[in-house]
Parts: sequence; C-alpha cells; structure tokens
Amino acid sequence: MTSFVRNHPLGIGVAAAAALAAAAWLAFGFFGVHTLFVDDVVDEAAPVFDAEPAEVAAASPATTPAAATAPAANDPGASNVATTTPPATATPATPAPPATPATPATPETPATSPEVVTEFLGMFESDAHPTSGQALVLGNGTGQRFLRFENFETDNGPDLNVYLVDSSTGDVSDYIDLGDLSGNIGDQNYELPVDVDLERYDQVVIWCVRFGVAFGDARLSAA
Repeated sequence: MTSFVRNHPLGIGVAAAAALAAAAWLAFGFFGVHTLFVDDVVDEAAPVFDAEPAEVAAASPATTPAAATAPAANDPGASNVATTTPPATATPATPAPPATPATPATPETPATSPEVVTEFLGMFESDAHPTSGQALVLGNGTGQRFLRFENFETDNGPDLNVYLVDSSTGDVSDYIDLGDLSGNIGDQNYELPVDVDLERYDQVVIWCVRFGVAFGDARLSAA
C-alpha cells in the first residue's frame, strides 16, 4: 500500500480532493448544514387588505317641467280680437311672509374600511427543532384572509415551507402549501386561498421538504 501511494501520488491526491468535494456537497448542498448557523430575520408589518371602495348611488337631479308661458302680445298666433278690460280696483298690498332660512346640507359620511379581526389563533410548539411564537388568521369580512406569525422563531434549515395541515390525519398527507418560509425569525404574513376551510386545515406546520420533518407546528382555534 505504501509503495502504491508512493508510485501514484497524483491519483491519490485527486481521489482525496474528490472525496472532500463530495463531503462538502453533502454537508452544504444537500443537508444545508450552514443554514443551521445563519438566521434569516424578517420584520413584516401587518398585512394590507385589498381596497373595498363603498358603492355610493348617485341621485339623479329631478327634472322640473318648464312652465307654460302666455303668448306675447305681438305673437302672430295670438288672437287679433281686441278685448276691453275694465280698470282694476286697487287693493292694498299684502306683505310678503318672512323668508324661511335654508336647511344646511347634511355632510356625507366618509366610507370606512372593513374592520380587521383575528378569526383563528394558535401557539407554536417544537417538533424536530425548537419553535415558538404565535400564529394568527386575520380577516376583514370580505373573504380575504392572511396567516400571520408574530414573535416567531425556529431553527433555520433547507427547504422550509409553511403548510396548513388537516390534523385529523395525524400526519401531513392532507395539506395546503403556502410557500417558502420567509424567515426563521420574525413577524411575517401569508395570504390564504379564499376557499380554504380552517375548520379542516387547522394546523400550521413548518415543514422541511428535503428531509420530511416538521420543525414546529401550531394548532389553530377559533378566536
């Protein structure tokens, strides 16, 4: 063996380099060991819901028919027969009634945005990795809802996704993928599908897709 190494130093060096490269790829490329030591910190503000402008019915102005006017004296259509009107007897003028003050216009009430309320909430618990924080489902009555993490923290790792899971299955066989975890530390928002049933998909799971393990989860309950 010693003589083989002595006679083939270049080949041994290449093999060693290849082994080191393979080990580095496994550690960093596949297992993502480095992510365990690097935090992705986020700090997202409360979610912004789509605008819902109030529909204001515009009142059509009333149309007043034009008053009929008497034909002018020189109107060709007027009668050519002269009429004699006896002199009118003068009567004392009746004083005009006092003018009624105009009623001030009622100011329009500005449209208000729907109130944002917490519909569901849950606390994160640790699974394969220490996890803590709160999961909230926020809605404003329009059908649009957001899942929000507050004071959230877990370990970092490769391919972490946010799942909504049907907890009755006891696993993650029935789930809705909300996408990549934005950060392993900090507040963050995820818009929910409009038709998702949170009575069924009642568990938030931080799922490592690469290794098939849950870092942490939160069971949702109606607020």
